[in-house]
Order: sequence, then C-alpha cells, then structure tokens
Amino acid sequence: MDLKRESILCIDLKSFYASCSCIKRGLDPLTTYLAVVGATDRQGSVVLASTPLMKKKYRIKTGSRLFEIPKKKEIHIVNAEMRYYLEMSMEVTKILHRYAANEDIHIYSVDESFIRVNPVERIFGDKWAIARRIKKEIFEELGLTVAIGIGENMLLSKLCLDLDAKKTTEGIAEWTYESVPHKLWPVTPLSEMWGIGSRTQKTLNRMGIVKVGDLAHYPLELLEKKFGIMGNQLYYHAHGIDHSDLGAPIMLGQISFGKSQILLRDYPDKEEVKHVILEICEEVARRTRSSHKAGRTISLGIGYSKESFGGGFNRAKTMDQPTNITMDIYKVCLELFDKFYNGDVVRSIDVRLSNIVDDTELQLSLFDLEYPKRSRLGYAMDEIRRKHGSASLLRAVSYTNAGTALHRSKLIGGHKG
Repeated sequence: MDLKRESILCIDLKSFYASCSCIKRGLDPLTTYLAVVGATDRQGSVVLASTPLMKKKYRIKTGSRLFEIPKKKEIHIVNAEMRYYLEMSMEVTKILHRYAANEDIHIYSVDESFIRVNPVERIFGDKWAIARRIKKEIFEELGLTVAIGIGENMLLSKLCLDLDAKKTTEGIAEWTYESVPHKLWPVTPLSEMWGIGSRTQKTLNRMGIVKVGDLAHYPLELLEKKFGIMGNQLYYHAHGIDHSDLGAPIMLGQISFGKSQILLRDYPDKEEVKHVILEICEEVARRTRSSHKAGRTISLGIGYSKESFGGGFNRAKTMDQPTNITMDIYKVCLELFDKFYNGDVVRSIDVRLSNIVDDTELQLSLFDLEYPKRSRLGYAMDEIRRKHGSASLLRAVSYTNAGTALHRSKLIGGHKG
C-alpha cells in the first residue's frame, strides 16, 4: 500500500479556557487555582475548564460541578467569557498563518488545529523546528502553553498529541508509521484511542479485542461484516493509516450531526421534555442541512437527574429514507422517547443523526411526494436565521416555560459572552 507521508502538526492549547481567563486577570495559568464554569450563580453549573493545579490538587476538571469546588481563598471561580476565548483563538490562528497557507491549516476546534508544514520546511526548518517555533511564539505573544503532536497524516498527529505529546516534558512528540507497533498497539482501554467511543469499545471487547494491537490483527473481513465501512476504518486506523485530506473528517464512516444539552433545571413533565427535544431536533436538522447532508439513523439519549439517581437511555432507529427535515427526526425521537422513557426526572438530552449521505442522493418516495417542498422550506428557514439571527424564527414551544432556544440564542458557544 502506498502510504502518504506528510508533516502534519496537531496543536492543542492546553487548559485553554482556564488559561485565557488567567491571562485576562494578570494571573499565571501554571501557578493559579482557577475554574471556569457556565454560570457562577448556579450551584449545579458545569465546570468547563480548570488550570493544571486545580486538577492536580482539588481534582476539579471539565465536567465537575460548581458545588464540588472547595470554598478556598486561593481558588478563583469565573464565568465563561466566550467572546474573549474566540478572540484569543483567532490570535493563535494568525500565528499559524505565518507558517502555512489557508489550505494547509484546519481549525478543528476553538483550542485545536492541524497544520501541514512539509511545503515550508525548506524555509523554516524541519517539522520539529517549526513546532518549537510555533510553541515559543504562542507562549511569548499570548501566554498560552501548547502541546504538539507530529505525524505523517492527520490521524497519527492526533493520536500522537493525545497519547504522547501531552505527557512529555517538552510537550512535543512525533509518530511515524514505524512507531505504530510499539506506541499505538499496546494502548488499552480501546476508548483511549481517538475515534473509539465507549459503546464501540464494549462491542470490540465482546469480540476479544482489548488492545489496539488486537484490533490491528483481527481479520478485516470480520470487522467489515460486523461494523460495515466503520470496521474497515477501525482496522486501518489501528495500523495508523489515514488517507483523509487535511480538514476532512478523520473518521468519515462515523460522521454524524448532533447536539447534546444539559438542561438548566430538572424537567419532571414529559410534555416539557418533548418541547426541548423538538428544539434540539430543529438544531440538528439545521446543522445537517448546512453541510448539504442527510441521515438515516436517528439516536435519542436521555439522562435522568441525580434526584432520580441518574441513569437514562440511548436508543436509535434507522429509517428507509435519509432525511434532514426537523419533523422527520422529531417523529422518530418521540417514538423512541415514548417507548423507553420510564417517567423519571430528565436533566440532559442528546439527539444525533448518522448514517450520512449527500442530500443530492435523496430519492423521491412515492409515499412522500411532499418531501422536496418540506426540504426547500427547511433551507429557507435556515437562510432567514442566517441573515437575521437564530432567534428571528423560532417554533412556538421555544416561548413556553420549557423552551431553551430563546435563552441559548443570547449565548456565544453555548455560554455567556
């Protein structure tokens, strides 16, 4: 197999939100105890980020709750400042543009980016020299610490970042194809490998696959029989092989559009829960249409409140025809909700659309001749919201006590600006 060998850097801004909040207040992120929360006035508010010392001494990390933070004078608790974080992220991107053209940079998230540097190695030095220069300039100019994984493709650079670079003293490491047997294959549990979630891990474990090396040596035809195209990708990724272009989804077979929401309060009324499900379906459909995609498999996840001792369910249904229409997705979600909901108090909702195709591949069904009209309506609504704001066109449920869309439309990145 002809393996693509490039110089790709995967750059992670360490403890980004917490570091930015420290810098804005003139504090050193490496010596400060600080936690960023969604809202300081809600004890159940989720911790979005914390400084390294906060994680080490008090075990407060992303996903912890405000009420878990000890009441200590040395601890700073601050609201998320999304507008400022985005500004800082853009400053980092400006530094990356000193070393690469637009087509060689992929902004993966607000705190993580990929950059292809082989076209400029003759100018700035090899990949290690460029990684060190970028790391130094980001720290000196912005005060932010970064970790950098270097790989011969996007997947290897990402795996190197997560499994190696973040743990080294320098914060930089490199993986090649030759690194895979002794660096990647010993990894366990499987969920430590980027792209493998807990549910896939459980399925693989039941097949006797415990380490990534087990996955790499499992018969390809059996993985494809069990997982379809995803089985093919799991096999090749276990060998460090990835033919994605920069910016393409690395796990193409797993691409999905979804939205998870931790509710602002407990929802004991099932009708109110349905109102929020409809709002979330609207957002999932919009995100899918924005990429001109549609999907056949709809998943609904419901998380129960701690008052109900937690728990919940996650179920999916695959339809005959792919869709990107809100009410199609909502209809399936209602079916799943009515079938599996046990009456407990709800605190979180997740809706996901997968098994993705291009919306140009949709076939007209003899049983739904109105589909093209409903599809055009969805795109028209998206355009109105794009021009006039997300709150310019809302469903009636968003104006009820259960609705959350009106509140969320005033947030940046899901949080206060």
